[in-house]
Amino acid sequence: MFGTSGIRGAVGRDVTAELALSVGRAVASDGYDRVVVGRDVRESGVVLLDALTAGLRECGADVLEIGVASTPTIARAVGRFEADAGVVVTASHNPATDNGIKLWTPSGKAFGPDRRAAITERVQSDDYDLQPWDGLGSRHRREGAIDHHATALREAVSIDDPPSVVVDVGNGAGGVTARVLHDLGCEVKTLNGQQDGSFPGRPSEPNEETLETLATVLESTDAAVGIAHDGDADRMMAVDETGTFVPKDVLLALFARNAADDGDRVAAPVDTSLAVDDALAEVGASLTRTRVGDVYVAERATDDDVVFGGEPSGAWIWPDETLCPDGPLAACKLVELVADRGPLSELAASVETYPIRRNSVEVADKDAVMDRVREAVADRYDDVDTLDGVRVDAGDGWFLVRKSGTQPLVRITAEARDEGRTEQLYADATEIVTDAT
Repeated sequence: MFGTSGIRGAVGRDVTAELALSVGRAVASDGYDRVVVGRDVRESGVVLLDALTAGLRECGADVLEIGVASTPTIARAVGRFEADAGVVVTASHNPATDNGIKLWTPSGKAFGPDRRAAITERVQSDDYDLQPWDGLGSRHRREGAIDHHATALREAVSIDDPPSVVVDVGNGAGGVTARVLHDLGCEVKTLNGQQDGSFPGRPSEPNEETLETLATVLESTDAAVGIAHDGDADRMMAVDETGTFVPKDVLLALFARNAADDGDRVAAPVDTSLAVDDALAEVGASLTRTRVGDVYVAERATDDDVVFGGEPSGAWIWPDETLCPDGPLAACKLVELVADRGPLSELAASVETYPIRRNSVEVADKDAVMDRVREAVADRYDDVDTLDGVRVDAGDGWFLVRKSGTQPLVRITAEARDEGRTEQLYADATEIVTDAT
């Protein structure tokens, strides 16, 4: 039922009011008595949130409703309002046809595997603690969550010479970014600032292909940095002052290197580029790899020596601030970095990158294929990590074979510090997968 980023799928097929009602019932029945709820800008969220709230109250939980806000705004509100859990109705970067449900703890961390499994078990077994008429939970509107988030963002950075910034909100819920950067003294222009769950300005996911307009604006103005969010603003990507999209691994390396000092660690998934390892080595820090998914990065970020966590997908976590991926916080941190260290294009160029190959192979039984891949790799290589898929460290490079969480695919990634070695590792991994199918 849950993927690595919550429940997500097509409205009316995978995600229905019936499912939302069941999740609400399960959350309340599992002992979460006070629950913060909110949604992103999708109109389907109105129906789903009503059903979710009904399920929560039907099993005795009191509901604190935030309304339409970014996911990090709602996740931060769980602790602020002394709630036991939070629920956001959102499909994040997915298209308008989709919606979903994501669950949060008071620390700002998403529900981990054990908590998700408990909710799934209740839904699948129809195991709910339905209350009589006098045991139903209450429902109250709570104001101030966005203001509180904005205050926290302003206090998290210090910008002495505020630059000009363009913020592409993507018709989503991340308008707090433009508001805070303006408050910090930046000259701010916005793109796609009107909330609209059909995402008419561009697709919800911010990437090099969807940010052409932002890149054009940066290229033709004197703005120092372009910021882009997805629909619920848990993600943040960037365009430099020349109109060039900042590669995802490079952005991760910049954030990691800036956050870490000698002896610190940074958490990132198993498919993270060697560019991040090398950037951290420059400051005496190191990378600790996690399973793919921001919940796993957040879990590792609770370790005392982990000062930052990130996924190249655009999820960035500063554990001293919150364990939720916070796109507006990342935007403020990046603007602070540019104001302090100079042009983003030069910062990005200071990160050495390496050739990387990625491909997906369609298979009939991905679990069986992965079992055979593990056996083959164990026989041929010494340094093998099976934390998430099968990752081989070859010293001068690596490859990863990992099954897709949602499709009948096995994904292959290979990287080394020179192209020839990358191609060799990619060919080796592809041969192993081919033999296993």
